[in-house]
Amino acid sequence: MSIQYSTIADCVGQTPLVRLQRMLPPDCSSTVLLKLEGNNPAGSVKDRPALSMIQRAQQRGDIQPGDTLIEATSGNTGIALAMAAAIMGYRMVLIMPDNATMERRWAMEAYGAELILVSQEDGMEGARDLALAMQQRGEGIVLNQFGNLDNPQAHYEGTGPEIWQQTGGQITHFVSSMGTTGTIMGTSRYLKERNPDVQIIGLQPAEGASIPGIRRWPEAYLPTIYDATRVDQVLDISQQQAEDAMRRLAREEGIFAGVSSGGSVAGALQLASELQDATIVCIICDRGDRYLSSGVFAR
Repeated sequence: MSIQYSTIADCVGQTPLVRLQRMLPPDCSSTVLLKLEGNNPAGSVKDRPALSMIQRAQQRGDIQPGDTLIEATSGNTGIALAMAAAIMGYRMVLIMPDNATMERRWAMEAYGAELILVSQEDGMEGARDLALAMQQRGEGIVLNQFGNLDNPQAHYEGTGPEIWQQTGGQITHFVSSMGTTGTIMGTSRYLKERNPDVQIIGLQPAEGASIPGIRRWPEAYLPTIYDATRVDQVLDISQQQAEDAMRRLAREEGIFAGVSSGGSVAGALQLASELQDATIVCIICDRGDRYLSSGVFAR
């Protein structure tokens, strides 16, 4: 009998959906469910679009193994792309702000990626500008997660259908932090096709907050994949709210996640306190171990 063995690429997706238990008040009638995207092989929700962008570009003939790929990243996408490039045989150059945690840098390098750091002041905008300048100089091909439709397509084909199936179609609200916006765009499109009444809630950092992975983009840098009509409500989440919920997740639920995931849970808890009998799904986009050196869990 012939046995068909999986590859690591086959392990992306099909992540667990688990119920929040102790953080909900006893009189809450709503259910809050967490999609544990940290269970992907490179540790975040970005494994889905990273593999999608490289695989589909290769299928179209836009790239071929051995080419140099370039991407600006704040962390999770870079790690995921480094993994996908290693799987498929590409040189990966990643550009990121220098305030990224060492865990994220080390993970990218472990997969064989080359890192270029820009200043914290230049931020992601500066990283994106440098990536495009390098492409113009012929130094590689920018995948452009911010404008690449293969990003939300991964969630339309994966994350959305998984959530629909795992909730038996009972989902009423979907909550996701917004960075590149690929997760919320693709998942919203799928869920709205199945039930237009599902409410899509996007989270952005409140003024002055610095939450890894989510942004309030200046108009000139707003991801072109973003379509505001696919989001029913946008919540501002403060630094304190995101970090408090992140620490509570670890200490009260045994779920070790990052700061933007804490923001998602804070938003979901706010909704649960306002609604009756809702089924709220939020994205836990990564694991907490890549934030340890920042000290956020010790506060």
